[in-house]
Amino acid sequence: MTLLQQIALVAGMTVVTVLSRNMFLLSRKPMPLPARVKIALRFAPAAALAAVVAPELLLLTPLGPPWVKLGAAVIAAGYFFARRGILGTILSGMVAYWALSWISRTWA
Repeated sequence: MTLLQQIALVAGMTVVTVLSRNMFLLSRKPMPLPARVKIALRFAPAAALAAVVAPELLLLTPLGPPWVKLGAAVIAAGYFFARRGILGTILSGMVAYWALSWISRTWA
């Protein structure tokens, strides 16, 4: 593939991406969403977060055994539901992960 073909490919993919993602913005008249779609879209952020986080928590990865990651996630979630602070949630989860990871390496 020549350089010119690569540039044309990237330009074409850019045009397709911009058009497909901006279809609602380029329309002249408003496109109302059905009520069922609006209700379903409320759960999209939680579903996306679960899809990203759940495999990392439950699968065996080089980051350690699943119980270490799951324990840290439970501690971080407990902090969040008790205090509702994002920074504290991140810090408590990381400290719990480091502590549980150290325990798993030391006592295993």
